[in-house]
Amino acid sequence: MVWFLITSGLFLGWSLGANDAANIFGTAVSTRMLKFKVAAGIACVFIIIGAMVDGAGATHTLGVLGDVNALAGSFTVALAAALSVTILIRRGLPVSVSQAIVGAIIGWNIFTSSPTDIKSLINIIITWIINPALACGFTFLIFNGLKYIVAKSKIHMLELDIYTRFGLIIVAAFGSYSLGANNVSKVIGVFITSSPFKDMVFFNYFQISGITQLYLVGALSMALGVITYSHKTISTIGSQIYKLTPLSAFACILGASITLFMFSSEGLSRIINSIGLPAIPLVPVSITQSMVGAVTGIGLAKGGRYINYKIIGKIALGWLITPISAALICLVSLFFVQNVFQQRVVNPISFEVTVPVLSELNKTGIATDDLKRLTEKVFANQSEFRQSLNDIGIEKESVIFKIFQTAKVESYRIDSNFAKQKLNPIYFSHEQIDAVKKLHNENFKHSWQIEDRLNLLSEEWRFLPDVPQNAGYNKEIGKKYELLFSTFKIQDSK
Repeated sequence: MVWFLITSGLFLGWSLGANDAANIFGTAVSTRMLKFKVAAGIACVFIIIGAMVDGAGATHTLGVLGDVNALAGSFTVALAAALSVTILIRRGLPVSVSQAIVGAIIGWNIFTSSPTDIKSLINIIITWIINPALACGFTFLIFNGLKYIVAKSKIHMLELDIYTRFGLIIVAAFGSYSLGANNVSKVIGVFITSSPFKDMVFFNYFQISGITQLYLVGALSMALGVITYSHKTISTIGSQIYKLTPLSAFACILGASITLFMFSSEGLSRIINSIGLPAIPLVPVSITQSMVGAVTGIGLAKGGRYINYKIIGKIALGWLITPISAALICLVSLFFVQNVFQQRVVNPISFEVTVPVLSELNKTGIATDDLKRLTEKVFANQSEFRQSLNDIGIEKESVIFKIFQTAKVESYRIDSNFAKQKLNPIYFSHEQIDAVKKLHNENFKHSWQIEDRLNLLSEEWRFLPDVPQNAGYNKEIGKKYELLFSTFKIQDSK
């Protein structure tokens, strides 16, 4: 049953590999500089490496956007995204898998009355605009730089051909790595909370976590899509927007890959933040959008007269249709999975508005006068709590999201022995671990209560002021808290 429920994620991974991997090497194949089998082989290997090494970077954003907490719900969300992508692929139109999975998650939020994190959604939508623009700019500069170098070096055409082929292999590998790192989050992101895999330990030494197994399975499904179907979607971007030469194909792949890598790499984000610049948001972005921007950059570098704006318009229409269709398909599918197949698509969460909850909300600047009418009541699920909030006049999505996060009732119990075993001293400082151990045998209803206690015990558990130069540090502290919560959360036995 478990494997059946993750098949939709595998289907989505296959769809993503079939559609998005073609964008990495499609221009190289369509210009006949690389054979399809060679390009596909390179793509498969480096997609898997990228997913395993850097795949965690963009996964968190999808988890915040919608906390899909039941395996049947994750199955339905992934299936809805995959169906919307596949329908458009069969029409020969490259589409954005990022937009499909975002649309499907929002569909799940609507169906289950769960609030959407508007801040995360806005960040993702902004990248849909910045992504092709950056790729266009990078490719424009790279192509003009290459033209200048070739003109000055007076290299022979045959020698240039050899260098270009070798360059295409390198950038195809880099692009595939970036694709795996950024896009595996779209395949398995909705399964993180409800992961069916357990940690595996070999010879009492080597451990593979359940999340790592998810990354591997997602990467393999993407590789299968590359091998079996990606040749079907090569032509649209490879030749129809603008007829590319081998040199311009190299510039396109490199420009798009750099853009994708920027939104995937935690290391690059930390380096940029360490020199005082704002950290790059690590969000899942669309390689399709990157490549469309990159090919358009080539067209602009050559004067813009021969760009096929009709094809660009058609692709843009697909980008608009994709999230809407995915959300609608998800809503309908969730209804059938829940009511016809009798599967739980959401695990009910209890909520409680208490004096401590009101105090915590006041710290974030949320007015709590109306909320006092709900004090000392226990709400059995998301729908009941949301309806009660609406009844007292609270309807703003961002406010509801914050109230949900604060009033959510969970069970945590700190065990100092477990802390010593599970909190890696390479990742957590000794002071952080010691602070956790001081909470031995304490029970908590809300995750923010643990934060408050640790803030009093150690400066190393405190967030720094919310300014751009502190973004990287605060994100790292946030990830440590998430790991801490997952370690000490008492799982529901139901």
